[in-house]
Amino acid sequence: RRCLAQGYLNRPKLTAERFVPHPFSAEPAARLYKTGDLARYRAKGEIEFIGRQDHQVKIRGFRIELGEIGTVLAQHPQVGDALMIVQDLPEGEKRLVAYVTAAAASLSSRELRRYLQARLPNYMVPAAFVVLERFPLTPNGKVDRRALPAPAQGSSVDKADFVAPSTVIEKQLAQIWG
Repeated sequence: RRCLAQGYLNRPKLTAERFVPHPFSAEPAARLYKTGDLARYRAKGEIEFIGRQDHQVKIRGFRIELGEIGTVLAQHPQVGDALMIVQDLPEGEKRLVAYVTAAAASLSSRELRRYLQARLPNYMVPAAFVVLERFPLTPNGKVDRRALPAPAQGSSVDKADFVAPSTVIEKQLAQIWG
C-alpha cells in the first residue's frame, strides 16, 4: 500500500530535494519525504521531537513560515528590518511577535497590524509588535534573538482598539471573563 505522494507537479528539483531515497527499503524506488522536522531516538527507542530545521512553526493548527511574514512586513514603507519569533505563554499557548526597526519615528502596532491584515491570512498576523531602534547583535554580527526585549504587557491589543462594555449584559460578561 502506497501512502506517499510521488512528488511535486512540474517541480522536479523540489521533488528531488524533498523525496529522498528510503535507506531501509528493499524496494529500489522507495522514497521518504524530508519534512524539515528534527528528531532523535532515545535510549528506550522512543522518538523525541527536537524542533525544525527552518523557521516554520505550528500555531493553533496552522503551519507558518516566519520568514514569509517578515518579508511582507519589511515591504511596509516605514519598516527598516523585520524579524518574527514565537513566544511561549505561561498558559501553554504560543503567539507570534514581530520585531521591527522603524525608518520613521511614528510607527504604530495598529498600523502594522492593518498592513498585514490586508496582505496575509489572519492566523499569520502577529499578536504583538515591538518597534526597536536597532536589533541587538551577537559579537559576530548576527541578530541576538535571546536579547530581544519581551513585548510590553498587554501589547497584543492596542489601547485605541479597546471598547469598554456599555450595556448591562456586556458588563456582566466582562466581569465573568475577567
